Amino acid sequence: MSRVVPVALRLGLIVLLIVVQVRATPAPGLTGVALAVTLLTVALALTLLAILLLSRPPHVLPRPPHVMSPSPHLMSRPPHLMSRPPHLMSPSPHETSRRATAADAAQPHRGAAPWKAFRLSGRASQLVTLIALGLAVLLSIALNSITHSGVTIGVLLVCVSLAVSRLSLRQSFTVGLLAVVGLVVAAELSGSPANDLTLVLSVCLIFLITYAAKQRKATRAAEAREAVLAERARIAREIHDILAHSLSAQLVHLEGAKLLLRAERTAEALDRVTHARDLAKSGLEEARRAVSALREDPPALPVALRTLAKDFEHTAHQSCTLRISGPEQRLQPETELALLRTAQEALTNVRRHAPGSPATVELDFDPTGCDLRVTNPASAEKGSPGGGYGLVGMRERAELLGGTLSAGERDGGFQVHLRVPA
Repeated sequence: MSRVVPVALRLGLIVLLIVVQVRATPAPGLTGVALAVTLLTVALALTLLAILLLSRPPHVLPRPPHVMSPSPHLMSRPPHLMSRPPHLMSPSPHETSRRATAADAAQPHRGAAPWKAFRLSGRASQLVTLIALGLAVLLSIALNSITHSGVTIGVLLVCVSLAVSRLSLRQSFTVGLLAVVGLVVAAELSGSPANDLTLVLSVCLIFLITYAAKQRKATRAAEAREAVLAERARIAREIHDILAHSLSAQLVHLEGAKLLLRAERTAEALDRVTHARDLAKSGLEEARRAVSALREDPPALPVALRTLAKDFEHTAHQSCTLRISGPEQRLQPETELALLRTAQEALTNVRRHAPGSPATVELDFDPTGCDLRVTNPASAEKGSPGGGYGLVGMRERAELLGGTLSAGERDGGFQVHLRVPA
């Protein structure tokens, strides 16, 4: 539908041009000036038709086969039959080429418009469009100098606008300059420079307006791409903050349990398996909370922190003290999410790297911002080895909000401090 409307409008412009010129004075004929009007009208109509038929539309890439959603029939297959069947396997380069050739050969028979088979591509398409638009500009100026009909001025302005929207700045500037020079020459030949001066200003105005609209569209497209990349980064942080630590800690415990079972130390192995089970339950609850937060309005930050502290006490079997100072207030959703995820990540690190250690969460509201501190004393027990991207993700969240994050030893323990503006 988005392609039908512009095509209909341009076809309507061609029909309007022919109808107006037939009724204009001098009208088309076969002798003298009338013959010139006939030839110019026909040439201009054919040029506009060529621009309409040979211009390349925006290309939409099809979804590649390897990212297409599987059918419900395949999704319902048992796990032992979920290997990729031959018809879903990636084709070889020879098979891909053969299929593409067959698709191209069958394209004109799929109900597509007949002229699509003649469309050019790449630089050839731009060159043809440039030549056609330049010719249309000259023909419209020549026809306007004879008949002085408003439709020829409309054709001129439309051609300039099409040049700016479809061609590069240098190419469209060439068409615009050709239009200005043609109007100036026509004004000198006709002896009425005042009227054509208005047309020159109109051409310049249309050029600038169309170019500004094109730049605005490009800016919006760039912002959309940036938004997609930012959303990908956010999802990556969410996945890490929710599951990465719990899964890595489970892996450590299960690997330890395997080694203990080989050494026939079943009691210690059972304890490791129990810890892994607790971590799995905790990760599942965190995932459920994340899904719930996406589906529903999240609770206020103090309420969410109280729930997080209770979960820590239930999972780590250690106390988690929550202190909130200052007048409680609702912050921006992304700010509250960053504070909550930072507290969640810090408490997960306490469970992992300082087992058996209590934690303290302090949230301080003030008119200019909000401070979050998660502190724990040193633990006598040995924590799980290994690092991750937790601190990196927390710092990224802080930087996106214009805040700061620091993490390190403090008073014989460890503290994570996040400061975000209100």
